Amino acid sequence: MYKNRLDLHTHSDNSPDGCHNTMLLCEYADRVGLRALAITDHCECNAYYSDRYHISSRQAFFEVNKAKAVFMGKLVVLAGVELGQPLQNREAAKTVLRSRYDFVLTSVHNLTDMQDFYYLDYTLPENDPDALLDRYFAEALDTVRWGNFDSLAHLTYPLRYMPGGPDKDLSAFREQTDEILRALAQNGRALEINTSGLRTENPYFSPSAALVRRFRELGGEYLTIGSDAHSAHDVGAGIEEGMELALSCGFRYVTLYQNRTPIQIPIE
Repeated sequence: MYKNRLDLHTHSDNSPDGCHNTMLLCEYADRVGLRALAITDHCECNAYYSDRYHISSRQAFFEVNKAKAVFMGKLVVLAGVELGQPLQNREAAKTVLRSRYDFVLTSVHNLTDMQDFYYLDYTLPENDPDALLDRYFAEALDTVRWGNFDSLAHLTYPLRYMPGGPDKDLSAFREQTDEILRALAQNGRALEINTSGLRTENPYFSPSAALVRRFRELGGEYLTIGSDAHSAHDVGAGIEEGMELALSCGFRYVTLYQNRTPIQIPIE
């Protein structure tokens, strides 16, 4: 078992799809022997006011800072946020980032003026998967170039729900994915290995090993691993497998963030 296990992507009940409170997540992280845990509750910028993220994100920040004090000396608790679609409401993103987070994930769960990929009907002609992926990678690249984050979450998120799933051939998008990975590397930002797919009938990582390896080839230095747990029972799930993947792709460190500063932790 690796001793430096870090889970930098989890959700409490301050996320609309989270099940358990922050303290319970931390208790479980301590129980399974994690070194550090980031609570990264959702803040979807495109729905910042309509879905009351302006309230839930403040509550999440308050609760995680309380947990920091309770678990001091036992578990490194990081105040994080998963900032969804920041370019779809830049003012909301700017407001959120005034809080003193340790760690900021960013993600694109939906294209501009569209629903989350989870809700789309891919049998409709307007939801052609390849056309949507082309737009998705374009928005992801713009987000990476914006740069006000620490790690890019689940780069291949739409494949969770599209026909063909995570095994879909992305060779037609090689130029776009290379641009994204190169921009991350050049800007000193991290790529996330998201392990939530390991908890499905056909286990997978997001992104795939091929994209993690390509990130390294393009100069990527920082890598975070996250379970994307929405329940205390999933905290830490797949982190060891993610560390093994990181090693196989040429990484010798995983990255911890405190006060938005990357700290390289040996994989051992």
